[in-house]
Amino acid sequence: VRLIDADGEQLGVVPAEAAMARAQEAELDLVEVAPNSEPPVCRLMDYGKYAYRVAKEQKQRPHNTQLKEVKFRPKIDQHDYDFKMKHIHRFLSQGHMVKATIMFRGREVVHPEYGRKILDRVVDELGETVRIDKAPRMEGRLMFMIITPRRD
Repeated sequence: VRLIDADGEQLGVVPAEAAMARAQEAELDLVEVAPNSEPPVCRLMDYGKYAYRVAKEQKQRPHNTQLKEVKFRPKIDQHDYDFKMKHIHRFLSQGHMVKATIMFRGREVVHPEYGRKILDRVVDELGETVRIDKAPRMEGRLMFMIITPRRD
């Protein structure tokens, strides 16, 4: 096998038994890196550390975006509004899409302009950092819009 040491230096072509003996001396693992090449390439490494590092890198990779929903009411208090805006900021900073929904109850549905004001306020507060994917619209007793973080 062609042997590469832990530092990445090539040690040349050696018999498989000699490579295993070197791995035991160095208290490392002998890992076959390229089995299809001629001769096969093996590397001396601590496989536990390598597997941990690979798993950690995969966690760091960007994950798929999700649609997160934040629900408002037409007569929302300032503190509640600020709290929900904090959630929206967090979701957008994580790269998720956000569905801002206004839920109307009873006769509130007669005044959709109240819900529209809240959604306009959300967009004004977020400013140029977001893109509106679906403009505010009514569906039954719900008014909603979908916003995504702007990628520049």
